[in-house]
Amino acid sequence: MELLVALAIGILTATGVYLLLRLRTFPVVLGLSLLTYAVNVFIFASGRLMSGAQPVLGAAEAITDPLPQALVLTAIVISFGMTSLVVILALGSFLNAGTDRIDIQKPGEMPDAGR
Repeated sequence: MELLVALAIGILTATGVYLLLRLRTFPVVLGLSLLTYAVNVFIFASGRLMSGAQPVLGAAEAITDPLPQALVLTAIVISFGMTSLVVILALGSFLNAGTDRIDIQKPGEMPDAGR
């Protein structure tokens, strides 16, 4: 189970970084979302992966830490706010420049054809 979660975190991180390096705004937003999913799974997995274990201290012999669960809930809210901010910035850039490319120099100027 740990290997599967580690692979999922690695694939989400690699795909997110790849999409962040694209020259269009929509893949950048998707890459940011994938990176936040990878961080959320990483934080959640840091609380030990156990099935059927109680999340609070008690009479049970196997317990899980509830702190990573609370951190993931907080990270979900923060990532939603960051994604909303990036979408609004991308929309404003598109409306100002007329294109969704990231590598333009001035508003309204088209990118060089030689790139």
